[in-house]
Amino acid sequence: MSKQNSRKHIFTLGIDVGSITTKAAMMRDGRLFSYATTFTGYNMEAAVKKVVDATLAEASLVPENLTRIIATGYGRKSVAVAHEDRTEILCHAAGAYFQDSAIRFVIDIGGQDSKAILLDDRGKVSNFTMNDKCAAGTGRFLEVMARAMEVNLDAFGDLSRQADAPAKISSICTVFAESEVISLIAKGTARENIVAGIHDAVGVRVAAMARRIGLRGPVMMTGGVAKNRGVVAALKEKLGLTVTVSPYAQINGALGAAFLAWK
Repeated sequence: MSKQNSRKHIFTLGIDVGSITTKAAMMRDGRLFSYATTFTGYNMEAAVKKVVDATLAEASLVPENLTRIIATGYGRKSVAVAHEDRTEILCHAAGAYFQDSAIRFVIDIGGQDSKAILLDDRGKVSNFTMNDKCAAGTGRFLEVMARAMEVNLDAFGDLSRQADAPAKISSICTVFAESEVISLIAKGTARENIVAGIHDAVGVRVAAMARRIGLRGPVMMTGGVAKNRGVVAALKEKLGLTVTVSPYAQINGALGAAFLAWK
């Protein structure tokens, strides 16, 4: 896109620096235009530069074309190129509402925390709760369980759908749950039943968290864990509601930040 043509449009950028992945989403005139993701790693600044450069390259733009940049996520205070930063709660709510204005509840499960967000009829946050002090029910929890099971994390979702008798995982604490899983393996419990039990445990914890703030539908699930079909199925069952999985689940925070920047 030439500089002359780009001046006819308003470009905004959202950057979500998470504990595991960093995401960027660009809007042109309030519509998603391009996006990119990368692992955050130990160098947050390098991860931000990588996703910003990739997002601009995909759109054939240069930094000067950007009208406003908002940062969010775990490392939002470290994004030097941002004009301002907003909380993850605000950005995830905005991202979900942008995708579907009928959504009234957002469940976001990321690498290190999980969030339940209640929206009003205008898409504003009316209540929320977070699990950010413990890895239980997060992507990190699932990674630890996958290692204990010697199963690729990407295969977890499909494996649990083969279960005929999900195992009971009574502890949601990552350390104690891992011990339970090891005991179940020693007893010869089928791998798929253990994995289904792990997903059920996540569903129970997140559903309880959601109900504490006044659960109502429609519900959208965002965050990297939304790619795990086993967790989504368990969550639907525990909530007793239909759960829409965002097609942009992993970049929802960055998308919301770009949307707030455009607004």
